[in-house]
Amino acid sequence: MGTGTIAGLFAADLGLLPQARLAAVHSRLLAKAQGFAARFGGGAAYGDEAAFLADPAIEAVYIATPNQFHAAQALRAIAAGKPVLVEKPAALRSGDVEAIAQAARERGVFAMEALWSRFLPAVRAIREQIATGRIGEVKRIRADLSYAHPQEPGSRFFDPALGGGAAFDLGVYPLSLTLHLLGEPLAVGGCWVAAATGVDLRSEFRLAYPDAVAELSCGFDRNGTNRFLVTGTRGALTLEAPFLKAQRLSFDADAGRAMAAYGRGRGFAPRLLDRLPRPGRSSEVFAFPGNGLQFQAQAVMAAVRAGETSCATMPLAGSAAVLRIIESMLAQPSADGVDQKRDRSR
Repeated sequence: MGTGTIAGLFAADLGLLPQARLAAVHSRLLAKAQGFAARFGGGAAYGDEAAFLADPAIEAVYIATPNQFHAAQALRAIAAGKPVLVEKPAALRSGDVEAIAQAARERGVFAMEALWSRFLPAVRAIREQIATGRIGEVKRIRADLSYAHPQEPGSRFFDPALGGGAAFDLGVYPLSLTLHLLGEPLAVGGCWVAAATGVDLRSEFRLAYPDAVAELSCGFDRNGTNRFLVTGTRGALTLEAPFLKAQRLSFDADAGRAMAAYGRGRGFAPRLLDRLPRPGRSSEVFAFPGNGLQFQAQAVMAAVRAGETSCATMPLAGSAAVLRIIESMLAQPSADGVDQKRDRSR
């Protein structure tokens, strides 16, 4: 469902999986659905949602429409008995994610948020290495995901009606990965800065754990370091930029040195400096073809075949937890004095 950029990337990566194919495409404009289907190897094209969901050839539905449509479309797909993978954020309110999870359980249908980064080989590796104690006890996570976007009229990034804002578009990545590694925090703090439209231009999160802290940020106001750093009592691990589609994991026995590298710029010279061989430092490459969306598709396929209604790697409870953190942040007045009271039910 949907024919935008992320839908195209997902459809392209399905071509990497021999047991997957594009069975059908839905768009509000039939011509767009027809063009998309032709571009990615065929399949039926629909302009009518009910007819699309009734197609018996469809074994699972991927929802890649604008953010404000995700929850309602997921619920209708579940009601039709179709397993569903919902592009992030799965909804604009945590309560809507909980409703999706409840509907999936009651109907016996699989449902998951498409937070694809959790399924990448490099992310699986950092989780395993932390669990086996490679860096000792985790003390700190630092991560930033920021890409500059001009505040142009009509931009989906800044449109409140389309679920715009840096936290929904970018912040879900560092938040979700942090919860994947450490679980839900004891307390949440931070601040946000409003764009001209009232959505968050930039958000900063501070998650407190019993023995660790996570300092996370996201924004449309700059191009950030886009790294994900975990420091512990015996070293540090870094998902190198851009960490949301990480293909390189670095280890440094010197956590202070890793912290210094985290803060360096993205230019050629800093990247070269960080890759020079030094005692106690190493890197692993986890290259993959395509865009990296095929790994979450594989997980969905395996879960559906096993008759499961959720995925242990990306449970909807985790998706709801991330949205609760965002909700608590945006409920505060912005750091520049603009008070946002946006209706999340749209």
